[in-house]
Amino acid sequence: MSSSDRARVKALLNTYGRTYADEAGIRIKDTPQPLYQLLVLSCLLSARIQANIAVAASHALSKAGMRTAQRMKDATWQQRVDALGEGGYRRYDERTSTQLGDGAELLLDKYGGDLRRMRDAADGDTGRLRSLLREVPGLGPAGTDIFLREAQAVWTDLAPYLDAKAIQGAERVGLPSSPDALLKAAGKTDPALLAAALVRAALDKKGAEEIRKAG
Repeated sequence: MSSSDRARVKALLNTYGRTYADEAGIRIKDTPQPLYQLLVLSCLLSARIQANIAVAASHALSKAGMRTAQRMKDATWQQRVDALGEGGYRRYDERTSTQLGDGAELLLDKYGGDLRRMRDAADGDTGRLRSLLREVPGLGPAGTDIFLREAQAVWTDLAPYLDAKAIQGAERVGLPSSPDALLKAAGKTDPALLAAALVRAALDKKGAEEIRKAG
């Protein structure tokens, strides 16, 4: 690992070293509630809307008590709309309310509301897990990647999960594009944190250029 790579990783983490779950106040654990909250956040981030608005909407849904699939299903459509609106998620609030209700029902019917059962159904096959996640209404390809990037903090068999957007971020800041080289450059950094930082760099061209110069 070169000194320039070390300097860039340090600058990367200093600038962008925060997961979306942490920003949304979700303490990731391998238990049903935080995993479901992460899934909801990933669904909200799937829409073409600013990340800070999706995070605020996630906060609002949690504040309203919709922190599990059962509570989400039990809430009325209007209660979900109101919570989304409180978080500023107004452009897609009606459609998203329907999707969140349908998704909660699917998770309850197939997995008892426990995403760990979905992981077990995938039997260690990340591609299969991606396919099962895509069955959740409103969770697009980008949202699926977000969920898996952040879930690898507790589902360590997924690690390192560095999707195309994370690799784009690595290239933008001048770091190696191969996962093995990236992990080596990052040392003991949590792969979930590294992936989140790289994605944020991919989305911030100006900030990424400053990090590139750090090397």
